[in-house]
Amino acid sequence: MGLLDRMAIATLPLVPTPVMRRLSARYIAGEHLTEAVTRLGELARNGYPGVLDLLGEGVDSEAEARQVAADYVAGAAALRAAGLAAYISIKPTHLGLLLSEELALELYTQVAEAIEPHGQFMRVEMEDHPTTDATLRVFARLCERFDHVGIVLQARLFRSLDDIAALPEKAVNVRIVKGIYLEPEKIAHTDADAIRDAYVECTRRLLDRGAFAALATHDDALAERCLREIQERSLDTSRYEFQVLLGVREPLWEHWKSAGHPVRVYVPYGPDWRAYSQRRLRKNPQIFWHVTRDIFGMPTSKKFEPVDDAQLAD
Repeated sequence: MGLLDRMAIATLPLVPTPVMRRLSARYIAGEHLTEAVTRLGELARNGYPGVLDLLGEGVDSEAEARQVAADYVAGAAALRAAGLAAYISIKPTHLGLLLSEELALELYTQVAEAIEPHGQFMRVEMEDHPTTDATLRVFARLCERFDHVGIVLQARLFRSLDDIAALPEKAVNVRIVKGIYLEPEKIAHTDADAIRDAYVECTRRLLDRGAFAALATHDDALAERCLREIQERSLDTSRYEFQVLLGVREPLWEHWKSAGHPVRVYVPYGPDWRAYSQRRLRKNPQIFWHVTRDIFGMPTSKKFEPVDDAQLAD
């Protein structure tokens, strides 16, 4: 991490709330569910289905985790009421994984049961590597009961190819991301090209085992490599989609959509927007520079590809 990055991180707590809101506004729907549903409705009218994410992670109590589960049930109900083809995506530590794996399983199950009669989908997100094993165990147990549940895997991690092989033997829905967590080099790829190669190999493995591949990226060259894998297998749009972050590289969305590829937009919201933004900026200060350049109309460095795991929460 360079000197400028360290200086930017050090000043984050001093950034006035209105300025931080400006930094965040394009990329976060707002503080309230109604704002997120409104934004998802706007996207749907333009041909983009969505993903609803309530900001937050690492709750401190069981009561907080239970409230998060209730908020997601309410969010799913709001999506139904608005007639939106959007689904919910939940971080395991937001449902108390760090407190108890059984608690997280119970609350994921509670949400899955609530949305199942309505044909809605839920994704179990992936966080940093210390939570990976527990997250995959929770997902496997959910798959024993439900078909409307998906998972996220991070191409950056060496283990991901083995994790693909170990997925439940059913038609799973997997969001593949590069991974925003800057993991230790002993367990993860750190070179950009190596991460891209791993992403393509993960995509190959997922397609060959019959999974639905949610390709979460804003890297157009990488996307073209993945599309070649799809075309070589003569797969149609029922087997894949692109997933993108709200506010990031919107012309690329339109390019993909115009070419006939499905594109889904990840829409985060919630009162935890500032704490969340600061945590994410500390984990990867390049996001700060990208957003700053974007706000002031400056070109983005070609060496930096903005936040390309389609979930600011990862």
